[in-house]
Amino acid sequence: MSNTFLIYGANGYTGELITRMAVERGLKPILAGRNAIAIEELAKKHHLEYRIFSLDETDRVDAALQEVDMVLHCAGPFSITSAPMVKACLRNKKHYTDITGEISVFETCAAFDQKAQDAGIMVMPGVGFDVVPSDCLARHLKDRLSSATHLSLAFYGMGRISHGTQATMTMNVGKGGAIRRDGKITGVPSAWKTREIDWGDVATAFYSTGIPNIEVFTIVPPSNLKMMKAARYIGWLLATGPFQNYLQKKIPAGGPSDAEREKGRTLLWGEASDGNGNKVESRLQGPEGYTLTAIAALNIAEKILAGNFTAGYQTPAKAYGADLVLEIDAVSRQDVV
Repeated sequence: MSNTFLIYGANGYTGELITRMAVERGLKPILAGRNAIAIEELAKKHHLEYRIFSLDETDRVDAALQEVDMVLHCAGPFSITSAPMVKACLRNKKHYTDITGEISVFETCAAFDQKAQDAGIMVMPGVGFDVVPSDCLARHLKDRLSSATHLSLAFYGMGRISHGTQATMTMNVGKGGAIRRDGKITGVPSAWKTREIDWGDVATAFYSTGIPNIEVFTIVPPSNLKMMKAARYIGWLLATGPFQNYLQKKIPAGGPSDAEREKGRTLLWGEASDGNGNKVESRLQGPEGYTLTAIAALNIAEKILAGNFTAGYQTPAKAYGADLVLEIDAVSRQDVV
């Protein structure tokens, strides 16, 4: 066993942050991606090995994966890049993790469950924010109310988002949202439902809890809410090639600075109920989203490298329990009475 892992897309904002934190932990990941100049520069900065390849270069992908035990996939948009890397991991019998929050990726990965079991590997998309804290909160609520049939979650990340995150959000503009109703994911219009709450989810929480009815909310300013509602009618236009090209070019490069990340926080709320009037409510807060992503992803990577994994498709809370997120410093959870 090589006892190391590959970070693909290491030159992206989150990939660079994960690389830096990995080195601070004494880990020696192999860095990889398509941008030879950026990957080489990052690898030399941290005295790490690196590999250059695109996901359609099968021989190079396979050669790189044979050198490691697992992949931490950080190259988005994951709706495009995830499946080729998952298939490569299945082919080479290597564990797969990524930092996505896209529902389509979770469902695609879930379809590989049996193949992953046969290969003896774990496939776990969504090892960062908002999935790890929301998935763990969902599992905690289910543990508190085993009879739960309905689950509502809400999250809020205070801080600036990266170029990659904005690019993925822009690609999905006009596509509306999704809920899970009676166990099935159902599309709904943008800003389909709102509620007031003081203080990747729809897909993962179902696998972690078995609760068939799930809604996820996020906190947005009133002006953004108006724009989301308007997207119901002009979303088709925003999704066309010319508009996508225009919108993508307007996205600023980079992401939050270390100082900005230090100031940021993430807040989550959850409520589970059953058909008999029983209800439980809990809250969770933690560090800024990108910081939480890097720490959670590396915590899970270290578990896998130590042999602590379950073959097949897994979610963070299903594999490691509701308290997984509490292993991160500055994360706290409160049950509301």
